[in-house]
Amino acid sequence: MNNKQVKSKERVVNHGEVFTAEREVNAMLDLVKQETERIDSRFLEPACGDGNFLSEILKRKLAMVKNRYRRSPHDYEKYAVIAVSSIYGVDILHDNVKDCRERMFQIFDKRYGENCKQSANDRCREAVKFILKRNILCGDALTLKDVNGKPIIFSEWSLVTGSMTKRRDFRLDQLMEGHENKKQLSLFQDESDWQFDKEVQAYIPAPIREFPLVNYWEVQNYGE
Repeated sequence: MNNKQVKSKERVVNHGEVFTAEREVNAMLDLVKQETERIDSRFLEPACGDGNFLSEILKRKLAMVKNRYRRSPHDYEKYAVIAVSSIYGVDILHDNVKDCRERMFQIFDKRYGENCKQSANDRCREAVKFILKRNILCGDALTLKDVNGKPIIFSEWSLVTGSMTKRRDFRLDQLMEGHENKKQLSLFQDESDWQFDKEVQAYIPAPIREFPLVNYWEVQNYGE
């Protein structure tokens, strides 16, 4: 983990950037320990920096993947990809986003190689890089817009059957609105555009894009 809490005084003044120390990160994650050990539980860090929180979450998830699937390289690979795909981050600074993606990939790749050995392959690595590119984005979590002033769009990755994965894209601002109850939504929204999500126990908007099923190691073929 990066133990430096400040990169420069200028960044503190201009962006209020102060990183959370390792001890505090782990203490906070221990408060939701059960969720950090669920391989497919989704996390979003709205000011992720270079990944202090997200990297620790990924390490915990991958430890659970190893505990359950270390005897099967195929299953380890599949569930390690699921672990990566469930983690999201936003940061306003380009260099933080780049560093966070690289940091997350290195954590995945080290453990992937250690557990799958000769079975580890570049096709899976490229899939993980693509997922991180879609999941760790440069933008402002206060305005819910990206660096181009457009709505932040995240991809949801769902393992449907076997190795087949479904991608659906959602606008973050619409997802945030989904945490209202059905009665409130019906006053302002077309109810047909919303659906109840059992995982989050809330109504969420319909995706803005849906993609056909592909094997999880081929998600990079979706394109942007």
